[in-house]
Amino acid sequence: MFDALTDRLGGIFEDLTGRGALSEKDVSTALREIRIALLEADVALPVVKDFIGKIKTEALGQRVIRSVQPGQQVVKIVYDGMVEMLGGAQADTGLKIDSPPAVIMMAGLQGSGKTTTTGKLAKRLSETEKKKILLASLDVRRPGAMQQLAVLADQLGDLVVSLPIIEGQLPGDIARRALKAADIGGYDVVILDTAGRTTLDEQMMGEAAEIAQIAQPIETLLVADALTGQDAVETARRFDERLKLTGLILTRMDGDGRGGAALSMRAVTGLPIKFLGVGEKLEGLDVFDAPRIAGRILGQGDIVSLVEKASAQLDADKAERMARKMSKGHFDLNDMAEQFRQMQNMGGLSGIMGLLPGAKKAKQALSASGLDEKAMKRQEAIISSMTAKERSKPAVLNASRRRRIATGSGTSVQEVNKILKMHKQMAGMMKTMAKKGGMRAMMKTMGAAGMAPDDLAKLGGAGQNLPGFGSASSQAGQLPGLGGGGAASSSGLPGLGGGQFPGLGDKRK
Repeated sequence: MFDALTDRLGGIFEDLTGRGALSEKDVSTALREIRIALLEADVALPVVKDFIGKIKTEALGQRVIRSVQPGQQVVKIVYDGMVEMLGGAQADTGLKIDSPPAVIMMAGLQGSGKTTTTGKLAKRLSETEKKKILLASLDVRRPGAMQQLAVLADQLGDLVVSLPIIEGQLPGDIARRALKAADIGGYDVVILDTAGRTTLDEQMMGEAAEIAQIAQPIETLLVADALTGQDAVETARRFDERLKLTGLILTRMDGDGRGGAALSMRAVTGLPIKFLGVGEKLEGLDVFDAPRIAGRILGQGDIVSLVEKASAQLDADKAERMARKMSKGHFDLNDMAEQFRQMQNMGGLSGIMGLLPGAKKAKQALSASGLDEKAMKRQEAIISSMTAKERSKPAVLNASRRRRIATGSGTSVQEVNKILKMHKQMAGMMKTMAKKGGMRAMMKTMGAAGMAPDDLAKLGGAGQNLPGFGSASSQAGQLPGLGGGGAASSSGLPGLGGGQFPGLGDKRK
């Protein structure tokens, strides 16, 4: 979502940090460009004015102009200002779940992803906090709304149950029945999924206010579509007037909007952003963290989120088995296919690259290589078209076998040859690591294959973090490979830090 803004700000910062000494005119010009970039990203004008006003005095101060690295100082000031605009580094984004049954009320317009977000929130609370949850749909108007929530509940395990549907009941009566059922059943949390409309109207607001009066929720969360831009800010303001919201959840943060709503929402409404919704999968709900979001926008990456995503998505036992196998120099096509699957679970190559420092350059390098998500799917299809023997012993793949695999996978012999060449290179890296160990030996191998060690370091983020913030490794708990080396946390990346993705980390702990 923030790609366009990140690219624009990245160009401004590159110009600043490349100048050495700065004059007041240089800083003023940069601030003017930042102001234009924020407005083009659809950030609300009052928010932009306040943001630029707060950083202008400090950025033009003598401490910056006379510092050894003035460009880096300006970037740091912009980063700190953006963190403050998004809610501050110490913002409380936790949900208040005290005496059971705690009621959480979900509000929002139709089409904002409210029901799916209700399922995502239930999954998070049941898995991370082991809460017993009752879901209740109060949307009696949208066809299939109640059934949709029931289906989601069935996917979420034994701790999440959907209130049985009784046709003809009014939303207020359903809320009362849900509270009674939660009290009798010993549920920790009740999540009420209220009805929405395509536009704000008095009938919807009145119904929501009645439900809030009946349920007395401890959390009233507005689910807003980040792609609707400044309309989402106005929606939040109107709902807050009637319901006294306690927080916001922004959905479709993986879309191609300009991101202005996300940046404006906190500043305009004063409400904390609790979560960010990404994709349709029930795992796609991230806790909002202002420093991380600011880091992504300014091209610094988000290594912490990458570690969390890897910990949640990668199979630790499978990663450990593969790490042991690779430590002995063994790497067959089954292992290669498994890596493709693991990367897809983490959001694909673009998703991983987006969280790395210097994401823009990394994505450019990825685009230039021709290895995109579709290419990975074709490669998976090629490997799936092989027999078990061919996957474990690629040496048996003669010309006739390769033609058969190409026909079976709907690809060409050239593509089959390409993936076999790639496998051979990766297997060679594994053998090098097994013999000599560590990233240095592997980077030398990459250099022999046509990629300079410096380029690999850049792809992994070393030296590409924003000036003035420190290295990526210092923020990632010393993440090997991604931050330029160091000791890996054993609880961090079972795959990335354990040899699961060659080139991103080694097996050291």
